[in-house]
Amino acid sequence: MHIRATTEEVAAVRARFDLLTAGVPDPPADSGQAPALPGAGGPPGQWVNASEQSGTDAGVVLYVHGGGFAHTEPRAERLLGYHLSKATGRPVFAIDYRLAPAHPYPAALHDVLAAHDDLLARGAAEVVLFGESAGGTLVLSALLALKAARKPLPRAVAVSPVTDLTLSSLSLKANDGQDLIDRAVLERVCAQYLAGARPDQAPQSPLHGDLAGLPGLLLVAGSREVLADDARRSRPRPLFSAAWRTSPTKGLHEPACYSKGTVASDERARPPR
Repeated sequence: MHIRATTEEVAAVRARFDLLTAGVPDPPADSGQAPALPGAGGPPGQWVNASEQSGTDAGVVLYVHGGGFAHTEPRAERLLGYHLSKATGRPVFAIDYRLAPAHPYPAALHDVLAAHDDLLARGAAEVVLFGESAGGTLVLSALLALKAARKPLPRAVAVSPVTDLTLSSLSLKANDGQDLIDRAVLERVCAQYLAGARPDQAPQSPLHGDLAGLPGLLLVAGSREVLADDARRSRPRPLFSAAWRTSPTKGLHEPACYSKGTVASDERARPPR
């Protein structure tokens, strides 16, 4: 499915990109940051709740941020968490997973799995996984790891993930120069994250895993991104339901758009069923 951006959406995304030089604003005043579930434990993170719902009633979105497995921007992540909460009608837990190079694979994946299990143990009605960029890769890796452990599989959304860490997708060359990132950047990111682990093996490289039997997943990628084919190559497989959006920002790596709060609060942003 190819979703074209409207003129208004193009303008909105470009306006959000202006915030890259102006700084990231705080979430609106209705953004609650109190824990949405009883108890404590699991990996660290921050709660954002614009839904007026508890995690025991509405479930929780487990948000896995991007940043090349090595960086975090808490203010931007808090803002995106707010929009996710508003759009999905449930509280969001933004996990502060361990970062490379100090903590290479599989540390971040283990943190995501631990957070997922902890939220369920604390009474979450459901846990939906949402990840962007490197976080999208971790979401897909987590699904494969949960499947291998024969655990119930959550619904999930992945925005612009790296699905093939061998970097074999043709769009890496075809879209070079149209994106914020390029092959050289991804080579450094993957080498630092893997730290010797194989790039052609799952779960760290999701496209190389057994994708059969995984739950409904919304996979979003810009048509001019260097990572477009990491999503496009996966479309024939039963795992992925890909939504294609004509890039309103000359193909810029999509998470940079979403992290400035451009997630729409309408039915298109609801978790896939």
